[in-house]
Amino acid sequence: MAFRFIHTADIHLDSPLRSLSLRDPDLASLIGDATRQALIAVVDLCLEEQVNALIIAGDLYDGDQTSMKTARFLATQMQRLHEADINVYKIRGNHDALSKITQELLLPPSVKIFGARAEAIELPHNGLNIVIHGLSFAKPHAPDNLLPKYRPPVTDGVNIGIMHTSLAGASGHDPYGPCNVADLHASGFDYWALGHIHLRSHHLGQKTVIMPGMPQGRDINEAGEKTVSLVTIGDDRSITVEERLTSIAQFERLTVDVTDIQEWRDVVSSIENALVKQRDRTRSEHLVGRLKLIGSTPLAWRLRRDLDLLQAEAEQRAQGIGRTWVEKIELGVRPADLLQTFAVADPLVELGELMQTEVMTSHGFREDIRLMVQDLLDDLPAESRKFAGNNELEFDAFVDDLMSQSGDDIIARLKAPARELQ
Repeated sequence: MAFRFIHTADIHLDSPLRSLSLRDPDLASLIGDATRQALIAVVDLCLEEQVNALIIAGDLYDGDQTSMKTARFLATQMQRLHEADINVYKIRGNHDALSKITQELLLPPSVKIFGARAEAIELPHNGLNIVIHGLSFAKPHAPDNLLPKYRPPVTDGVNIGIMHTSLAGASGHDPYGPCNVADLHASGFDYWALGHIHLRSHHLGQKTVIMPGMPQGRDINEAGEKTVSLVTIGDDRSITVEERLTSIAQFERLTVDVTDIQEWRDVVSSIENALVKQRDRTRSEHLVGRLKLIGSTPLAWRLRRDLDLLQAEAEQRAQGIGRTWVEKIELGVRPADLLQTFAVADPLVELGELMQTEVMTSHGFREDIRLMVQDLLDDLPAESRKFAGNNELEFDAFVDDLMSQSGDDIIARLKAPARELQ
């Protein structure tokens, strides 16, 4: 009989809301509870598939804000697995190392949490010797390659390594336990159960190296459906990996082209059509969309000025579709009559051009805005700063976009006619 297990990582249980607007309490409630629901989905999958084990490759928790309420919920889920004779093998990642309750939480004896020294656990299984290797982070930072610290693979065993690592580096992720994929393939381990990078990847080679991603996205920067791996080790030592859906809420970016649209209701209909199409493609229970309107339209100024009204109407259409939410609307539209406007020397458009070419391009003005944004970031907790980019280049691009958008907002409020009732 085959040995089967679920491999997941980066659950970030009870992670606080980040960029999601709290203006819609129902949406905030959905996303705020999504990591719990994803863990329940993982446990349900273990029970349905009657697997032998659940492997969690780090960052089950989300840091030092984890509460005892979180701990009790986790203990309940682990007890469900214990009662079904499903063992859990877990390592601590960088976020787990920050958690104050990690050392205090009482879990069933079927839950094995690896320590800061490498261990190897042998599990005889129907003629196979399954060997599970693990090593936890002792501190929140692990700048060195952890691979040399693992015990050597057991001869004639099926060796499974659990590691929390940034590999050779990934955008938006600090370097933790960096290592080379080629070294993992050459290590003699049959399967590497990785964690830390939130995007799923299968690193092809002579062995099986899987980064499962996270089972539930938390904001638009973690878009797409999220899954775990169902791994089967056959009697002949063959390894088969299946991807199984776990995300409850799925974030997606949607682009809506409103070129030449002249009526407000037609813009709203275009938004609804885009949401319907994405809803049909979405396997997760809930769709959370961020919309970006593009193209040239006579409604450009009005859309910018009345963005709050457009958001409300889009949310209403989304509610009618069902299990669909609009997280935010971004505007990339331009006036369709811009050239004609120049021809008649519209003073407001001339003012806008003057702002863009003279005021906002001046070094002193840009530097003032840059410092204001930096001061704001310094006052925010680390997990809330990513909206302004992950490096200097992205930060400068954010400042440029902020300045451009603010100039358009000013002109829109001056130019657009008084708000009409729809």
